[in-house]
Amino acid sequence: MKDLSAYAGIEVSLERPGRLVFGGDLEPVQPDIRTLEQARGVLWNMTAAGPGELYYMYRGVSRQADREMFERQRIRYDITVILPGTISGEYVKTVGHYHAAAEGTEVQYPEVYEVISGKAHYLLQKPGADPLTISDVVIVEASPGDKVLIPPGYGHVTMNPGDEPLVMANLIEREFRSVYEPFSASHGAAYYELLEKDMPVFVENEHYKEVAEPRLVEPRDYQEFGLVKGTPLYVAFVKRPEAFDYLVKPHLFAEALDAALA
Repeated sequence: MKDLSAYAGIEVSLERPGRLVFGGDLEPVQPDIRTLEQARGVLWNMTAAGPGELYYMYRGVSRQADREMFERQRIRYDITVILPGTISGEYVKTVGHYHAAAEGTEVQYPEVYEVISGKAHYLLQKPGADPLTISDVVIVEASPGDKVLIPPGYGHVTMNPGDEPLVMANLIEREFRSVYEPFSASHGAAYYELLEKDMPVFVENEHYKEVAEPRLVEPRDYQEFGLVKGTPLYVAFVKRPEAFDYLVKPHLFAEALDAALA
């Protein structure tokens, strides 16, 4: 069993691949499990064999004492565990999604991620004139403690390029809805990440009309958004919940959020 408490800021351990054990006064959460068959349509090789289960989503994790705060602020804290390995040479990944617009606005909800254990590659993509034309592609390589901000307008996929389970947390507006259709319609993100000759390689998805060249963005602190590497995401929220108002009212922070990937 691997203790994840130092980076998570809460009493949680990884018991076996994909399975978390919650301690202290954390309320137990059963995961939603994403299977190979559910993800097949966004794979580089859609007929490939692989593990039956790919990743595990623990939604709405909190201590009993903090539950009311999360509900009052309209924020949800989740933990996802992505298994290591490849499927026909492609790293195990999430299926990818965009975000719905905040109620009463045209600005999509942002989201913030934190790596708790393992290594992550986050691919963010922004559509241009239509969903099959991608004007910006960003790759962020993140390690334990790193924070990654998903600004409004970007869809995203997370890959596990490591040899151990990737455990990551996120904060999101609690009623937020994932929009999966653009990724499923184009058979995945703008690029697939493959393992070739022991090296990761990004291969363009030919189902898109046009995609931008990927650019690497280093993870960094966003103090204006309450995101600092030395402070776990859960702890940062509980200490200053109002600092995360941008997650539920993104239209009030649009200019700062737009500059997050500059």
